[in-house]
Amino acid sequence: MERVFNKSRLILWGSVALVFALLPLLFPGGFALSMLSQLGIAIIFALSYNMLLGQTGLLSFGHAVYFGLGAFMTAHAINFVEEGAFGLPISFMPLVGGLTGLVFSLFLGFVTTRRPGTPFAMISLGIAEMVAASALMFTTFFGGEGGIVTDRTAGGAVWGVSYGPQVQVYYLIAVWCFISMALMFVITRTPLGQIANAVRDNPERTQFIGYNPTRVRWIMMSLAGFFAGIGGALTTINYEIITAESLGLMASGNVVLMAFIGGIGQFWGPIVGAVLVTFLQSALSNFTQAWLLYFGLLFLLIILFSPGGISSLIAMHGPLWRAGMMKRLMPSYVSALCSGGVTLIGIIGVIELLYRGTLLVGVHVAFTWIVAGFLVLVGAFFLRRAIRSVAQAWEDLSPDLAKWS
Repeated sequence: MERVFNKSRLILWGSVALVFALLPLLFPGGFALSMLSQLGIAIIFALSYNMLLGQTGLLSFGHAVYFGLGAFMTAHAINFVEEGAFGLPISFMPLVGGLTGLVFSLFLGFVTTRRPGTPFAMISLGIAEMVAASALMFTTFFGGEGGIVTDRTAGGAVWGVSYGPQVQVYYLIAVWCFISMALMFVITRTPLGQIANAVRDNPERTQFIGYNPTRVRWIMMSLAGFFAGIGGALTTINYEIITAESLGLMASGNVVLMAFIGGIGQFWGPIVGAVLVTFLQSALSNFTQAWLLYFGLLFLLIILFSPGGISSLIAMHGPLWRAGMMKRLMPSYVSALCSGGVTLIGIIGVIELLYRGTLLVGVHVAFTWIVAGFLVLVGAFFLRRAIRSVAQAWEDLSPDLAKWS
Protein backbone atom coordinates (compact mmCIF):
# COMPACT_ATOMS: atom_id res chain seq x y z
CA MET A 1 0.00 0.00 0.00
CA GLU A 2 1.29 3.47 -0.87
CA ARG A 3 2.44 5.71 1.90
CA VAL A 4 -0.41 7.74 3.32
CA PHE A 5 1.68 10.88 3.68
CA ASN A 6 4.55 11.28 1.24
CA LYS A 7 6.57 14.47 0.85
CA SER A 8 4.19 16.19 -1.56
CA ARG A 9 1.17 15.37 0.61
CA LEU A 10 2.93 16.68 3.71
CA ILE A 11 3.56 19.93 1.88
CA LEU A 12 -0.09 20.05 0.81
CA TRP A 13 -1.42 19.39 4.30
CA GLY A 14 1.02 21.89 5.76
CA SER A 15 -0.29 24.46 3.30
CA VAL A 16 -3.87 23.70 4.36
CA ALA A 17 -2.95 24.21 8.01
CA LEU A 18 -1.23 27.48 7.14
CA VAL A 19 -4.31 28.70 5.25
CA PHE A 20 -6.51 27.86 8.24
CA ALA A 21 -4.18 29.84 10.49
CA LEU A 22 -3.96 32.90 8.23
CA LEU A 23 -7.59 33.26 7.15
CA PRO A 24 -8.71 35.27 10.23
CA LEU A 25 -5.82 37.66 9.64
CA LEU A 26 -6.90 38.21 6.04
CA PHE A 27 -10.62 38.41 6.87
CA PRO A 28 -10.91 39.78 10.42
CA GLY A 29 -14.49 41.07 10.16
CA GLY A 30 -17.32 39.60 12.20
CA PHE A 31 -19.27 38.36 9.19
CA ALA A 32 -16.13 36.83 7.67
CA LEU A 33 -15.26 34.95 10.87
CA SER A 34 -18.82 33.67 11.15
CA MET A 35 -18.72 32.52 7.52
CA LEU A 36 -15.33 30.81 7.98
CA SER A 37 -16.66 29.00 11.04
CA GLN A 38 -19.66 27.76 9.08
CA LEU A 39 -17.37 26.59 6.28
CA GLY A 40 -15.26 24.54 8.68
CA ILE A 41 -18.33 22.80 10.09
CA ALA A 42 -19.76 22.19 6.62
CA ILE A 43 -16.47 20.62 5.45
CA ILE A 44 -16.51 18.09 8.30
CA PHE A 45 -20.16 17.27 7.67
CA ALA A 46 -19.73 16.87 3.91
CA LEU A 47 -16.62 14.69 4.22
CA SER A 48 -18.33 12.48 6.78
CA TYR A 49 -21.22 12.00 4.36
CA ASN A 50 -18.80 11.14 1.58
CA MET A 51 -17.56 8.22 3.69
CA LEU A 52 -21.01 6.76 3.13
CA LEU A 53 -21.79 7.79 -0.43
CA GLY A 54 -18.45 8.24 -2.15
CA GLN A 55 -16.48 5.49 -0.44
CA THR A 56 -19.10 2.86 0.45
CA GLY A 57 -21.88 3.60 -2.04
CA LEU A 58 -24.59 4.22 0.57
CA LEU A 59 -27.03 6.98 -0.39
CA SER A 60 -28.39 8.29 2.90
CA PHE A 61 -31.18 10.81 3.36
CA GLY A 62 -30.80 10.90 7.13
CA HIS A 63 -27.15 11.67 7.82
CA ALA A 64 -28.13 14.82 9.71
CA VAL A 65 -29.55 12.58 12.45
CA TYR A 66 -26.04 11.91 13.80
CA PHE A 67 -25.02 15.53 13.24
CA GLY A 68 -28.03 16.77 15.19
CA LEU A 69 -27.90 14.21 18.00
CA GLY A 70 -24.22 15.01 18.53
CA ALA A 71 -25.14 18.69 18.67
CA PHE A 72 -27.92 18.19 21.24
CA MET A 73 -25.77 15.98 23.46
CA THR A 74 -23.01 18.56 23.36
CA ALA A 75 -25.47 21.28 24.33
CA HIS A 76 -26.49 19.31 27.43
CA ALA A 77 -22.84 18.58 28.24
CA ILE A 78 -22.01 22.31 28.10
CA ASN A 79 -24.96 23.08 30.36
CA PHE A 80 -23.73 20.42 32.80
CA VAL A 81 -20.35 22.14 32.84
CA GLU A 82 -22.05 25.45 33.61
CA GLU A 83 -23.91 23.80 36.52
CA GLY A 84 -20.70 22.26 37.82
CA ALA A 85 -21.81 18.67 37.21
CA PHE A 86 -19.33 18.01 34.42
CA GLY A 87 -15.68 18.97 34.09
CA LEU A 88 -14.75 18.57 30.42
CA PRO A 89 -13.19 21.69 28.82
CA ILE A 90 -15.04 23.25 25.91
CA SER A 91 -12.08 22.49 23.63
CA PHE A 92 -12.83 18.76 23.94
CA MET A 93 -16.62 19.02 23.65
CA PRO A 94 -16.51 17.88 19.98
CA LEU A 95 -15.55 14.45 21.36
CA VAL A 96 -18.91 14.34 23.14
CA GLY A 97 -20.69 14.98 19.87
CA GLY A 98 -18.49 12.51 18.02
CA LEU A 99 -19.05 9.72 20.53
CA THR A 100 -22.79 10.42 20.47
CA GLY A 101 -22.85 10.13 16.69
CA LEU A 102 -20.78 6.95 16.93
CA VAL A 103 -23.11 5.29 19.44
CA PHE A 104 -26.28 6.07 17.52
CA SER A 105 -24.78 5.14 14.15
CA LEU A 106 -23.58 1.84 15.62
CA PHE A 107 -27.07 1.11 16.87
CA LEU A 108 -29.03 2.28 13.82
CA GLY A 109 -26.42 1.14 11.32
CA PHE A 110 -26.59 -2.42 12.60
CA VAL A 111 -30.11 -2.56 11.16
CA THR A 112 -29.98 -0.21 8.18
CA THR A 113 -26.78 -1.46 6.54
CA ARG A 114 -28.18 -4.94 6.03
CA ARG A 115 -30.05 -3.67 2.96
CA PRO A 116 -27.90 -1.50 0.65
CA GLY A 117 -29.07 0.51 -2.34
CA THR A 118 -32.61 1.83 -2.51
CA PRO A 119 -33.81 0.05 0.67
CA PHE A 120 -31.00 1.72 2.65
CA ALA A 121 -31.93 5.14 1.23
CA MET A 122 -35.59 4.68 2.13
CA ILE A 123 -34.79 3.36 5.61
CA SER A 124 -32.50 6.31 6.28
CA LEU A 125 -35.30 8.63 5.16
CA GLY A 126 -37.71 6.93 7.53
CA ILE A 127 -35.25 7.22 10.42
CA ALA A 128 -34.76 10.91 9.68
CA GLU A 129 -38.52 11.48 9.79
CA MET A 130 -38.82 9.47 13.00
CA VAL A 131 -36.07 11.38 14.80
CA ALA A 132 -37.37 14.74 13.56
CA ALA A 133 -40.84 13.87 14.90
CA SER A 134 -39.33 12.73 18.20
CA ALA A 135 -37.64 16.09 18.59
CA LEU A 136 -41.04 17.71 19.10
CA MET A 137 -42.25 14.94 21.40
CA PHE A 138 -39.36 14.52 23.83
CA THR A 139 -38.97 18.13 24.87
CA THR A 140 -36.80 17.33 27.89
CA PHE A 141 -33.90 16.34 25.65
CA PHE A 142 -34.64 18.34 22.48
CA GLY A 143 -36.08 21.46 24.09
CA GLY A 144 -39.21 21.60 21.93
CA GLU A 145 -39.50 24.23 19.21
CA GLY A 146 -37.14 26.59 21.02
CA GLY A 147 -34.32 24.07 21.18
CA ILE A 148 -31.51 24.08 23.73
CA VAL A 149 -29.57 27.23 24.60
CA THR A 150 -25.99 27.00 25.85
CA ASP A 151 -23.12 29.24 26.90
CA ARG A 152 -19.83 28.38 25.23
CA THR A 153 -17.91 30.31 27.88
CA ALA A 154 -19.10 27.85 30.55
CA GLY A 155 -16.28 26.64 32.75
CA GLY A 156 -14.31 29.87 32.45
CA ALA A 157 -11.15 30.63 30.54
CA VAL A 158 -8.41 28.04 30.18
CA TRP A 159 -4.96 29.49 29.38
CA GLY A 160 -6.70 32.73 28.46
CA VAL A 161 -9.11 31.08 26.00
CA SER A 162 -12.78 31.56 26.93
CA TYR A 163 -14.36 31.14 23.46
CA GLY A 164 -16.22 34.39 23.94
CA PRO A 165 -14.65 36.11 20.91
CA GLN A 166 -15.63 34.62 17.57
CA VAL A 167 -12.01 34.36 16.44
CA GLN A 168 -11.31 31.87 19.24
CA VAL A 169 -14.30 29.80 18.17
CA TYR A 170 -13.03 29.87 14.60
CA TYR A 171 -9.63 28.51 15.60
CA LEU A 172 -11.31 25.74 17.62
CA ILE A 173 -13.37 24.80 14.57
CA ALA A 174 -10.30 25.04 12.32
CA VAL A 175 -8.27 22.69 14.54
CA TRP A 176 -11.03 20.08 14.68
CA CYS A 177 -11.71 20.50 10.96
CA PHE A 178 -8.06 19.88 10.13
CA ILE A 179 -7.86 16.86 12.45
CA SER A 180 -11.08 15.41 11.04
CA MET A 181 -9.97 15.97 7.45
CA ALA A 182 -6.64 14.26 8.10
CA LEU A 183 -8.23 11.28 9.86
CA MET A 184 -10.84 10.80 7.14
CA PHE A 185 -8.11 10.97 4.50
CA VAL A 186 -6.07 8.36 6.37
CA ILE A 187 -9.14 6.09 6.48
CA THR A 188 -9.41 6.25 2.68
CA ARG A 189 -5.86 4.88 2.43
CA THR A 190 -6.26 2.07 4.97
CA PRO A 191 -7.32 -1.49 4.08
CA LEU A 192 -10.74 -0.65 5.50
CA GLY A 193 -11.11 2.26 3.09
CA GLN A 194 -9.99 0.14 0.14
CA ILE A 195 -12.40 -2.67 1.04
CA ALA A 196 -15.19 -0.10 1.39
CA ASN A 197 -14.49 0.94 -2.20
CA ALA A 198 -14.65 -2.70 -3.23
CA VAL A 199 -18.00 -3.11 -1.45
CA ARG A 200 -19.25 -0.04 -3.30
CA ASP A 201 -18.15 -1.36 -6.69
CA ASN A 202 -18.77 -5.10 -6.38
CA PRO A 203 -20.11 -6.46 -3.07
CA GLU A 204 -20.46 -10.01 -4.44
CA ARG A 205 -16.79 -10.26 -5.35
CA THR A 206 -15.82 -8.68 -2.01
CA GLN A 207 -17.77 -11.37 -0.21
CA PHE A 208 -16.13 -14.03 -2.40
CA ILE A 209 -12.63 -13.02 -1.23
CA GLY A 210 -13.65 -13.33 2.41
CA TYR A 211 -15.02 -9.96 3.52
CA ASN A 212 -18.50 -9.34 4.89
CA PRO A 213 -20.00 -6.37 2.94
CA THR A 214 -22.62 -5.75 5.63
CA ARG A 215 -19.98 -5.47 8.33
CA VAL A 216 -17.87 -3.13 6.21
CA ARG A 217 -20.88 -0.88 5.58
CA TRP A 218 -21.69 -0.90 9.30
CA ILE A 219 -18.15 0.12 10.29
CA MET A 220 -18.01 2.89 7.68
CA MET A 221 -21.41 4.20 8.72
CA SER A 222 -20.30 4.24 12.36
CA LEU A 223 -17.17 6.21 11.50
CA ALA A 224 -19.21 8.60 9.37
CA GLY A 225 -21.58 9.12 12.30
CA PHE A 226 -18.62 9.89 14.56
CA PHE A 227 -17.33 12.68 12.34
CA ALA A 228 -20.84 14.00 11.72
CA GLY A 229 -21.27 14.23 15.50
CA ILE A 230 -18.09 16.29 15.72
CA GLY A 231 -19.54 18.71 13.20
CA GLY A 232 -22.76 18.91 15.21
CA ALA A 233 -20.86 19.64 18.42
CA LEU A 234 -18.98 22.48 16.74
CA THR A 235 -22.31 23.87 15.52
CA THR A 236 -23.56 24.02 19.10
CA ILE A 237 -20.41 25.79 20.25
CA ASN A 238 -20.55 28.22 17.35
CA TYR A 239 -24.21 29.25 17.63
CA GLU A 240 -24.82 28.53 21.35
CA ILE A 241 -28.24 27.18 20.42
CA ILE A 242 -29.41 24.02 18.70
CA THR A 243 -32.90 23.26 17.36
CA ALA A 244 -34.66 20.35 15.69
CA GLU A 245 -33.82 21.81 12.27
CA SER A 246 -30.27 20.49 12.66
CA LEU A 247 -31.43 16.88 12.41
CA GLY A 248 -34.28 17.30 9.95
CA LEU A 249 -34.61 16.49 6.27
CA MET A 250 -33.46 19.98 5.25
CA ALA A 251 -30.06 19.46 6.86
CA SER A 252 -29.77 15.96 5.39
CA GLY A 253 -30.68 17.22 1.94
CA ASN A 254 -28.18 20.03 2.29
CA VAL A 255 -25.26 17.67 2.80
CA VAL A 256 -26.41 15.54 -0.15
CA LEU A 257 -26.24 18.66 -2.32
CA MET A 258 -22.76 19.46 -1.02
CA ALA A 259 -21.51 16.00 -1.93
CA PHE A 260 -23.06 15.89 -5.41
CA ILE A 261 -22.18 19.46 -6.38
CA GLY A 262 -18.58 19.10 -5.20
CA GLY A 263 -18.25 15.55 -6.49
CA ILE A 264 -17.89 12.23 -4.72
CA GLY A 265 -15.16 10.86 -6.97
CA GLN A 266 -12.37 12.85 -5.29
CA PHE A 267 -11.61 13.19 -1.59
CA TRP A 268 -11.56 16.98 -1.90
CA GLY A 269 -14.80 17.09 -3.90
CA PRO A 270 -17.13 17.43 -0.89
CA ILE A 271 -14.84 20.17 0.45
CA VAL A 272 -15.45 22.17 -2.73
CA GLY A 273 -19.17 21.48 -2.47
CA ALA A 274 -19.32 22.47 1.19
CA VAL A 275 -17.52 25.76 0.58
CA LEU A 276 -19.59 26.64 -2.49
CA VAL A 277 -22.97 25.66 -1.04
CA THR A 278 -22.40 27.37 2.31
CA PHE A 279 -21.12 30.54 0.68
CA LEU A 280 -23.97 30.71 -1.82
CA GLN A 281 -26.59 30.10 0.84
CA SER A 282 -25.26 32.98 2.92
CA ALA A 283 -24.48 35.32 0.04
CA LEU A 284 -27.53 34.80 -2.16
CA SER A 285 -29.96 35.04 0.74
CA ASN A 286 -28.70 38.58 1.34
CA PHE A 287 -29.57 39.67 -2.20
CA THR A 288 -32.72 37.79 -3.17
CA GLN A 289 -35.50 35.81 -1.57
CA ALA A 290 -35.47 33.46 -4.57
CA TRP A 291 -32.07 32.05 -3.62
CA LEU A 292 -33.47 28.54 -3.18
CA LEU A 293 -34.54 28.55 -6.82
CA TYR A 294 -31.06 29.57 -7.97
CA PHE A 295 -29.59 26.91 -5.74
CA GLY A 296 -31.83 24.28 -7.29
CA LEU A 297 -30.86 25.44 -10.79
CA LEU A 298 -27.18 25.10 -9.89
CA PHE A 299 -27.73 21.54 -8.68
CA LEU A 300 -29.68 20.72 -11.85
CA LEU A 301 -26.92 22.08 -14.09
CA ILE A 302 -24.23 20.12 -12.24
CA ILE A 303 -26.17 16.86 -12.52
CA LEU A 304 -26.96 17.41 -16.21
CA PHE A 305 -23.57 18.59 -17.48
CA SER A 306 -21.12 17.25 -14.91
CA PRO A 307 -22.57 14.25 -13.05
CA GLY A 308 -19.27 13.73 -11.30
CA GLY A 309 -19.45 17.18 -9.74
CA ILE A 310 -17.07 20.11 -9.89
CA SER A 311 -14.11 18.02 -8.72
CA SER A 312 -14.39 15.62 -11.65
CA LEU A 313 -14.58 18.59 -13.99
CA ILE A 314 -11.33 19.91 -12.53
CA ALA A 315 -9.64 16.50 -12.43
CA MET A 316 -10.30 15.79 -16.11
CA HIS A 317 -8.20 18.84 -17.01
CA GLY A 318 -5.20 17.56 -15.04
CA PRO A 319 -3.63 15.59 -17.91
CA LEU A 320 -4.15 18.52 -20.30
CA TRP A 321 -2.48 20.90 -17.86
CA ARG A 322 0.52 18.62 -17.42
CA ALA A 323 0.81 18.16 -21.18
CA GLY A 324 0.62 21.90 -21.80
CA MET A 325 -2.50 21.63 -23.97
CA MET A 326 -4.86 23.83 -21.98
CA LYS A 327 -4.21 26.85 -24.22
CA ARG A 328 -5.84 25.00 -27.12
CA LEU A 329 -9.10 24.83 -25.15
CA MET A 330 -9.12 28.43 -23.97
CA PRO A 331 -10.77 30.09 -27.04
CA SER A 332 -13.76 27.75 -26.93
CA TYR A 333 -13.93 28.05 -23.12
CA VAL A 334 -13.92 31.86 -23.27
CA SER A 335 -16.69 31.78 -25.85
CA ALA A 336 -18.77 29.42 -23.70
CA LEU A 337 -18.14 31.51 -20.59
CA CYS A 338 -19.21 34.76 -22.24
CA SER A 339 -22.33 33.34 -23.87
CA GLY A 340 -23.20 31.46 -20.68
CA GLY A 341 -22.82 34.66 -18.67
CA VAL A 342 -25.19 36.53 -20.97
CA THR A 343 -27.72 33.70 -20.73
CA LEU A 344 -27.40 33.63 -16.95
CA ILE A 345 -28.01 37.38 -16.65
CA GLY A 346 -31.13 37.05 -18.77
CA ILE A 347 -32.43 34.09 -16.75
CA ILE A 348 -31.81 35.97 -13.49
CA GLY A 349 -33.75 38.93 -14.88
CA VAL A 350 -36.71 36.74 -15.87
CA ILE A 351 -36.74 34.93 -12.51
CA GLU A 352 -36.63 38.15 -10.51
CA LEU A 353 -39.41 39.69 -12.60
CA LEU A 354 -41.58 36.61 -12.14
CA TYR A 355 -40.76 36.27 -8.44
CA ARG A 356 -41.62 39.88 -7.70
CA GLY A 357 -44.90 39.54 -9.61
CA THR A 358 -43.96 42.32 -12.04
CA LEU A 359 -46.53 42.61 -14.85
CA LEU A 360 -46.30 44.28 -18.23
CA VAL A 361 -47.46 47.63 -16.94
CA GLY A 362 -45.61 50.76 -17.95
CA VAL A 363 -42.89 51.42 -20.50
CA HIS A 364 -39.97 50.73 -18.12
CA VAL A 365 -41.30 47.35 -16.98
CA ALA A 366 -42.03 46.26 -20.54
CA PHE A 367 -38.54 47.31 -21.60
CA THR A 368 -37.05 45.25 -18.75
CA TRP A 369 -38.97 42.16 -19.88
CA ILE A 370 -37.84 42.67 -23.46
CA VAL A 371 -34.18 43.06 -22.46
CA ALA A 372 -34.24 39.98 -20.20
CA GLY A 373 -35.91 37.86 -22.87
CA PHE A 374 -33.51 39.11 -25.53
CA LEU A 375 -30.49 38.22 -23.38
CA VAL A 376 -31.85 34.71 -22.80
CA LEU A 377 -32.49 34.07 -26.50
CA VAL A 378 -29.24 35.54 -27.79
CA GLY A 379 -27.15 33.99 -25.02
CA ALA A 380 -28.72 30.57 -25.54
CA PHE A 381 -28.10 30.75 -29.29
CA PHE A 382 -24.40 31.50 -28.90
CA LEU A 383 -24.05 29.16 -25.93
CA ARG A 384 -25.25 26.24 -28.04
CA ARG A 385 -22.62 27.04 -30.64
CA ALA A 386 -19.96 27.46 -27.95
CA ILE A 387 -20.77 24.04 -26.47
CA ARG A 388 -20.28 22.49 -29.90
CA SER A 389 -16.97 24.32 -30.17
CA VAL A 390 -15.85 22.96 -26.79
CA ALA A 391 -16.80 19.42 -27.80
CA GLN A 392 -14.90 19.77 -31.07
CA ALA A 393 -11.84 21.12 -29.25
CA TRP A 394 -11.82 18.11 -26.93
CA GLU A 395 -12.20 15.77 -29.89
CA ASP A 396 -9.24 17.39 -31.64
CA LEU A 397 -7.13 17.06 -28.50
CA SER A 398 -7.86 13.37 -27.93
CA PRO A 399 -5.20 11.93 -30.31
CA ASP A 400 -2.44 14.19 -28.96
CA LEU A 401 -3.45 13.48 -25.37
CA ALA A 402 -3.37 9.72 -26.02
CA LYS A 403 0.16 10.00 -27.44
CA TRP A 404 1.32 12.05 -24.47
CA SER A 405 -0.16 9.55 -22.00
